Amino acid sequence: MPHPEAIPPPERVWTSLEWDLIQRGHRSRDMDDKWHALVERQRLYLYRSWTGMGVYEAEFAAAGDECRIIDAIVAGDHDSYRRRDDEYESALLEAVIEWVLLKVRNGPGHKRWQRLRPSSWG
Repeated sequence: MPHPEAIPPPERVWTSLEWDLIQRGHRSRDMDDKWHALVERQRLYLYRSWTGMGVYEAEFAAAGDECRIIDAIVAGDHDSYRRRDDEYESALLEAVIEWVLLKVRNGPGHKRWQRLRPSSWG
């Protein structure tokens, strides 16, 4: 990952069922699918499907039937990824996990990300 920068982990608590789904990862199947996801041990890696560039990494820790992200980073190389502020990146990380790995639309991460999107994006 180019120039990784720490971001605050989403505060969300993931269920053990959600963690099971996250661990399966994801490989994009067409041009509209923008993400690849891979989990090794407790660490999730999210890559852009077209370029293969690593954008996010998130370390999960389990406690009972729940898990949380305890560490998160985003690519900080501004030539290849237009990083936004920490809160935006944390929300987008959560939203991508929902969309790509949990197949959830309009979940809490997506709603948080929508609130933080610049109004010029429509």
